[in-house]
Amino acid sequence: MPDYQAPLRDIRFVMNELLDYPAHYASLPGGDEASDDIVTAILEEGARFAHEVLTPLNQSGDREGCTFEGGEVKAPSGFKAAYQQYVEGGWPSLAASPEHGGQGLPPSLAMVLSEMVASANLSWGMYPGLSHGAMNALEHHGSEVLKQTYLTKLVEGSWTGTMCLTEPHCGTDLGLIKTRAVPLDDSDGSKGYHISGTKIFISAGEHDLSENIVHLVLAKLPDAPEGSRGISLFVVPKFLPDANGEAGERNGVSCGSIEHKMGIHGNATCVMNFDSATGYLVGPPHKGLACMFTMMNAARLGVGIQGVALAEASFQNALSYARDRLQMRALSGAKAPEKAADPIIVHPDVRRMLLTQKAIAEGGRMLVMYAAQFNDIVENAPDSEDKARADTLLGLLTPIVKAFLTETGFEATNHGVQVYGGHGFIQEWGMEQFVRDARITLLYEGTTGIQALDLLGRKILMSQGESLKVFTKEIHKFCQASEGSEFANPLAELNREWGELTMAVGMGAMQDREVVGAASVDYLMYAGYVTLGYLWARAGETARAALAAGEGDAAFYQAKLDTARFYFQRILPRTQGHAAMIRAGGETLMAPTVEGFGSGFEI
Repeated sequence: MPDYQAPLRDIRFVMNELLDYPAHYASLPGGDEASDDIVTAILEEGARFAHEVLTPLNQSGDREGCTFEGGEVKAPSGFKAAYQQYVEGGWPSLAASPEHGGQGLPPSLAMVLSEMVASANLSWGMYPGLSHGAMNALEHHGSEVLKQTYLTKLVEGSWTGTMCLTEPHCGTDLGLIKTRAVPLDDSDGSKGYHISGTKIFISAGEHDLSENIVHLVLAKLPDAPEGSRGISLFVVPKFLPDANGEAGERNGVSCGSIEHKMGIHGNATCVMNFDSATGYLVGPPHKGLACMFTMMNAARLGVGIQGVALAEASFQNALSYARDRLQMRALSGAKAPEKAADPIIVHPDVRRMLLTQKAIAEGGRMLVMYAAQFNDIVENAPDSEDKARADTLLGLLTPIVKAFLTETGFEATNHGVQVYGGHGFIQEWGMEQFVRDARITLLYEGTTGIQALDLLGRKILMSQGESLKVFTKEIHKFCQASEGSEFANPLAELNREWGELTMAVGMGAMQDREVVGAASVDYLMYAGYVTLGYLWARAGETARAALAAGEGDAAFYQAKLDTARFYFQRILPRTQGHAAMIRAGGETLMAPTVEGFGSGFEI
């Protein structure tokens, strides 16, 4: 069975030494609650819960899966008891407002916990994980009545939440949804609405872990404009609250089936039917997509964390195996002459795969925690220039976090299988589960292609490059301050090229709008590698300074510096392939006719 131990030393390095989280928390209103002692206690107890409670359920949950009978879903054995421990530990309320029963700690602390949970057991983590998005939507857009009725229960953890967007005939194009909402009293909807329609791919849509499930559902009112401008958002609970605010009468919500999937078998992915179910409007009519984006953006950051988490879990187990597995002798001579063969970690290609996993997992953690600081400011800081800047950078980084970290996270899990060789293909070792579980992260909450269009088209070109300039200016300042270091010059060159590529795509799009779609995924990957390069350069310089100062844990800092060098020499050059494809334009993609693709049956 694969194991997982939270990488607390690396988490502390990122928070305390690289990004100076103590000063960051001190700058936030109420941030003094996140004292060093509190943060340490949360990290250590979260690590214990992930290792002792969730990790042992990961492989068994994958094999057992969810059961579906008579419209009811049961999660795998042990999942419900683990969720009860999670609630008793107060974890759902960590970053929620005290006004609704929360602990009021910064959202970034909840993100650290999310990584630990996803590394230990991604399927289990999706049950409580989706509740955070529902909390955010209600916190920002719900009426006081909805907050007191539903938000308090979500914060408490006795109820869980979902987001219901996709329908059988539409995925990303939500303007095509057919789910309808009709006012109960044929007037203004003050008494609620009847919600009717079918949603698919609803993670944690039905289960037995909590007392009630609160669905956030997109639907259209009778007078809705066409397309996405006519979407509204509704709260639709599985059980309607009774006079005491507890789960009462069953609502017109049912699970029609659960999907049989490639991975995340322990999480119920449901077809949900709404049959004149009672629901309540969240936010203004026809503004549901804007309200739902509050959930979606939080979810996109969460999915990026999942990519990092699975890279970390796969790396830990691949590293352990590579240290023990004996195969052949090192080309430069025996490294373990007392043994029948050398451990495979001495072989260059195995090291290439392990270092790639390490660079992705540790670099991804830096990126998530870097973005989390901006999220803290956006969520908690008063209106200011700092908040506006943080909002701009968070908007720019969110599609990179979601798409780049899941693409590279999936790559890392594949390397984990390869390190094991044939044993990696065997279920008992658990490495193939990481691959299967990681694959969905590239798809849900917006595919890589959708995130790429959001980054290049909406975040950068529509702002005429202003959002990108904010970030590249920060990289430029770092390179100036670090001039002469081994990382500054190559990073500065890529930072300059990033601006040139952006201008080239923008100019090309003026002649042919297809240029944006043709360049978008390569552009996002280029952006991701440069962004990670910036953070690895900072990490390398931080480690170098610690070594020069003679601080303790020299082995850790040397490994960090070595990994930064590996990233710059063997991963960052991937940018040049992406740059060449960006410059190639869209002609070779769009020139073939549909018939030119062939039927697939030619001989």
